[in-house]
Amino acid sequence: MELFPVPDVPEIREGDDLAALVSERVDLRPDDVVCVASTVVSKAEGRFADLDDFPAGPRARELAARLAELTGDEKDPRFAQAVLEESVDLVMSEPFLLTETRFGHVGVNAGIDRSNVPDHDLLLLPKRPAESAERIRAGVDADRVVVTDTCGRPFRHGQRGVAIGWAGLSASRDWRGEADRDGRELGVTVESVVDELAAAANLVQGEGDGGTPVVVVRNFEWGDHGESDAHFRDIDGDFVRQALREWRYDP
Repeated sequence: MELFPVPDVPEIREGDDLAALVSERVDLRPDDVVCVASTVVSKAEGRFADLDDFPAGPRARELAARLAELTGDEKDPRFAQAVLEESVDLVMSEPFLLTETRFGHVGVNAGIDRSNVPDHDLLLLPKRPAESAERIRAGVDADRVVVTDTCGRPFRHGQRGVAIGWAGLSASRDWRGEADRDGRELGVTVESVVDELAAAANLVQGEGDGGTPVVVVRNFEWGDHGESDAHFRDIDGDFVRQALREWRYDP
């Protein structure tokens, strides 16, 4: 398997055709996987916002005041309001805001970005990343597209790439029913392929002002395995989220 960046991608503006920009810069093959950072997808889709777009309500003011009390840093209640409006579930309210977005992704501050946003305060995640991936796929010669983001992980330091939208492939390889090296049948192994591709792409994309937003994965083979579309856990089976709802932060 080979990964390489799409070179010379310009600063993306609202309305830009990402598929065309990619196709102009690299000769794609049908079995390539095109991994596109959510940042440029959001920019092309005009997901810019300013803090003044989110007048703070009582709940946002309460959250901001509590976070300021805990951290010692002033918190803008308008930002808390933006997080609430971009979320369907507030999983954890302190010592930071952990939320579920409308498309099922759980992350800090609803994935709202406050860097690399020229002329605006905020950059929101794409509204429907799976549809974004499908639109890009329709305009390139590759059959598979993954929209990536970065987020932290429980129990580990640092961030890694994850998939928040994909098209042309299933989310996971389903190994259940196959045998391990000792002949034992696998009963629970479902491999999150789209996350693994996103994490691999993130190594090439990089971070900061030297990063590149689009990476091509070449010669990735699915293999003779089952497929699963499961990716974001349902609340009924998400025992960590259930526990967090009962948890209180005690500094």
